[in-house]
Amino acid sequence: MLRSLNIRDMLIIDQLELAFQPGLNVLTGETGAGKSILLDSLGFVLGWRGRAELVRQGAAQGEVTACFDIPIGHPVMAVLEEAGIPAEDELILRRVNTRDGRKTAWVNDRRVSGEVLRALSDRLIELHGQHDDRGLLNARGHRQMLDAYGGLEGDVAQLAKAWQALGAARQALDAAETRIAEIRTEEEYLRHAVAELDALAPEPGEEAALDTKRRMMQAAEKIRTDIAKAGEALGLQGAEGLISDASRWLQGAAAQAEGQLDAPLNAIERVMTPLDEAQQGIEACLDALSFNPAELEDVEERLFAIRGLARKHNVLADELSAFADDLRTRLSVLDDSTDGLQKLKAALVAAEEAYDHKAARLSKGRAKAAKALDAAMAAELAPLKMERAVFATDIAASTPGPEGVDEVAFQVATNPGAPAGPLNKIASGGELSRFLLALKVCLTGTKGGLTMIFDEIDRGVGGATADAVGRRLVALASDGQVLVVTHSPQVAALGQHHWRVEKRQTTAETTSTVVPLDDDARVDEIARMLSGDVVTDAAKAAALELIRS
Repeated sequence: MLRSLNIRDMLIIDQLELAFQPGLNVLTGETGAGKSILLDSLGFVLGWRGRAELVRQGAAQGEVTACFDIPIGHPVMAVLEEAGIPAEDELILRRVNTRDGRKTAWVNDRRVSGEVLRALSDRLIELHGQHDDRGLLNARGHRQMLDAYGGLEGDVAQLAKAWQALGAARQALDAAETRIAEIRTEEEYLRHAVAELDALAPEPGEEAALDTKRRMMQAAEKIRTDIAKAGEALGLQGAEGLISDASRWLQGAAAQAEGQLDAPLNAIERVMTPLDEAQQGIEACLDALSFNPAELEDVEERLFAIRGLARKHNVLADELSAFADDLRTRLSVLDDSTDGLQKLKAALVAAEEAYDHKAARLSKGRAKAAKALDAAMAAELAPLKMERAVFATDIAASTPGPEGVDEVAFQVATNPGAPAGPLNKIASGGELSRFLLALKVCLTGTKGGLTMIFDEIDRGVGGATADAVGRRLVALASDGQVLVVTHSPQVAALGQHHWRVEKRQTTAETTSTVVPLDDDARVDEIARMLSGDVVTDAAKAAALELIRS
């Protein structure tokens, strides 16, 4: 609910603060007094597109602040959460317009974009009137309105999920077919490459091992001679023989040396063990260097084959095994394509059937809701002196989408036999206002938590018809808040809260203000609306009678 509106330096308003109430709030005043300026200012703080020049002459900037009471679970909470603004039971919107045209907005002291303001306004305010291109006259929203009227939101949500699943199934099949087509173009290459790699069967690390072995074989003859000489130098004909002789000679002399040779003998004994290990290592190396010349050819042939395949496929030699696995995987996709595609096609058919079933059920629900809405509209139009008019909810086939296969448009014919067409193309100003009011009365139970504004929706009607319009506005306001700008005394008399818009002129400037009316002032204002500039006693009596009726 809109609780207050504070306007500073906007158009011809210098400073104005309005405190609105639940129920039917009526704003009246002479033509040109500035009623439209209030709506322009409210639209400005809500992010609506309107006049370009809004700052009052002589002021540096204009500012509008709107305060709303927000109940728990209000739809605006989702917008606040998405924008990262803490949700509270009070929502304060403030927007400033500087003289050079820059606009800045805040929501609960958090700076926001105009887009966030408009998202909030869609859930806070509904404006209805002859230029209602944001609401009931916008055919793009008729399907959603019908769904809300028929309580079909759950079916729409289920259908949206089915549409998403259908899209995923189509995408999966398309991706598989595209991949298979791509692989099929290189099938011959894949099969040849896999056969070639399987025949060679290279292992990770094998190339380095073969290279080491090859180099060792190539150098074997040269290094084998030196290693054999070293073995001889360490053997019985060399160091081992000399050390053994030395040990034998020292042991023979040790008995007469009174212990002086014990340490040398122990040292010689310790030397013998590593010397033996050295000899064993040399013998092992000599055995390793003993090879068949044909073996070198075999090693070189495999090494060159591995390196050749690596160059051919532009991968490292150690990656050939993994590369072969990848090629086999791609081939398996092709080899298993028949079964895989059949499964994906079956999944697509199932998704299509699920979507079609839910879409058909939703279409049936919409047809039922349309019939009920048309009947409700017929009942509403009669008291508004439009009993001969026809309202019809037209449902036509549309391209399938997340919201179904139906295109919905509200059509009217002002007289029996006359061609039907869109609301704003067929109805005159007064008829359009009554159509919109009747439609809003029928739809109001499906969308709560909004403040509804009706801008001269009673234009072109009077008498009993104006009274009927006013009583429907009262009904709309019974569980919420309605603001109506009106020139009709019958409508104004039914208001629960009444303000008069006045224009004040001095030699220096013209300003507009809004005055709350008490009971006596309200009688005078409605009398003025009945009689004109000169308010007579008879007009006051008539005004009092309207208020009491």
